[in-house]
Amino acid sequence: MRRGNPGAGGDRELPARLDPRAGRAGSTRARSRSEAADASAEEGPAPRRRTGRAATAARAVAGVLSVVLLAGSGWGWYLGQVAEATVNRTDAIPTDGNDGTGNAPEAVNLLLVGNDSRANLTEEQLASLNAGADSGINTDTMILVHIPADGSRASFVSFPRDSYVEIPGHGRDKLNAAYAYGYAGTPETASDEVRQAGGAQLLVQTISGLTGLQIDHYAEVDLLGFFDLSSVVGGVEVNLCEAVDDSEWSGAVFPAGVQTISGADALKFVRQRHGLPRGDFDRIVRQQVFIAGVLRKMLSDEVMLDLGKQRELVEAASRSLTVDERLDLFQLAEQMQSVTAGSIEFQTIPYVGTDRDGQDRSIIRLEDEDTLHAFFADLSAEPAAPAGTTPAAPETVAPSAVTVDVLNGSGTSGLAAQAAGALETAGFAVGTTGNADSSGYDTTVVRYAAGEEALAATLAAAVPGAALEQNADAISGTVQLVLGSDFNGVGQAVDPVAPSAPVEGEDARTAADTGCIY
Repeated sequence: MRRGNPGAGGDRELPARLDPRAGRAGSTRARSRSEAADASAEEGPAPRRRTGRAATAARAVAGVLSVVLLAGSGWGWYLGQVAEATVNRTDAIPTDGNDGTGNAPEAVNLLLVGNDSRANLTEEQLASLNAGADSGINTDTMILVHIPADGSRASFVSFPRDSYVEIPGHGRDKLNAAYAYGYAGTPETASDEVRQAGGAQLLVQTISGLTGLQIDHYAEVDLLGFFDLSSVVGGVEVNLCEAVDDSEWSGAVFPAGVQTISGADALKFVRQRHGLPRGDFDRIVRQQVFIAGVLRKMLSDEVMLDLGKQRELVEAASRSLTVDERLDLFQLAEQMQSVTAGSIEFQTIPYVGTDRDGQDRSIIRLEDEDTLHAFFADLSAEPAAPAGTTPAAPETVAPSAVTVDVLNGSGTSGLAAQAAGALETAGFAVGTTGNADSSGYDTTVVRYAAGEEALAATLAAAVPGAALEQNADAISGTVQLVLGSDFNGVGQAVDPVAPSAPVEGEDARTAADTGCIY
């Protein structure tokens, strides 16, 4: 259930949030007294509003990553208290269906979501922003951010809204329908906050299944935060290869070349897709370029050395930010202290191309599941140790303390019994032997239960090159050795796997890249 952070004051009024009820007034979330006073003086009577599509992702990323300014010193602690007092929380992380593997301890997978509802915009705002009519509760912008445990980089992967994917419990559909299904699947008598959390949870489950990763955190931000952030950082520099005139649709009218944009112009910039060579794909590049520009400003001396601007930025971000219940903003800031513009990477999920579905809708075919899981496994792999350093040897135990179940998945008859005998000779305790669930294993695998890494490392040392796999179905106290066709015997290295070409995302760039785009 979405709520303000405890300690912010019972009378604090929350920012406007997602309103999936297209065309209906959202639940009341007025501003705090001080914010309302400022608004009445500067904005007139119109309350804060939310718009959608690509802009929300830029707002979300900027909001979340602005907490990098919080880390260190008493001033950082104070800014952390400011952020925690105004940020909103929602129950976005499901208790099941979010079981991806490969995420190292303390690494973070954060899902940033933009909602397409315009129900809270006045007619005047819709006109000034060229935002069009409200299109309901579909989420049209989704970006996964991976931050490794050492905070050395940040990887942003965009998901096209028309990606044709498996949505748990609903079959295959466009990715931007997942939130709507989750919202509609909650009881009609539930509060709006509970129904919105249901939408977020189904979207998290969908992204987890698609990527093979566990999603740790969720974030979304409102429209006022987008304007505030772009204003606080003094606008964002972008570089267009050609002039554009999309007056009829997004309202984007910009000359060619380098220019600084903010506010309504920034929203029009990231919303444009008509008139671009690749439509939505080029719009995703615009989102990423704008996010990169915001991050460059945040990491610049212009912001980092200006305490007043830091506070403005933190206040603007946290007022507009909604995160899951467990995200610790200060801890995230500390983890990201070493990030630089050159180590912030952007790309789009690997895809095959556009197609039509059974309803004759335009969809985007992604690469197959194995390819996508390999891509995200590589993305989430911990950075390699610097050249010249020797990684610490894993903790091991005496072989006699390790009980091994040997399963033959190689297709070679009698190999499990042969391996079991060799393990006993090497001092291991053998539990059971038998066939694996398949005889088509190419790779020998050591499977172990959570917390039993030392047992697994001891067995892996006896079968050099075997893959290590923490498995939820593994029995505590027993390690499984699944023999693959690469197995050569206990004490001998498995056959090396021929290196495969890495799976590449689309339109890769870093936040330091200022080349022109379309």
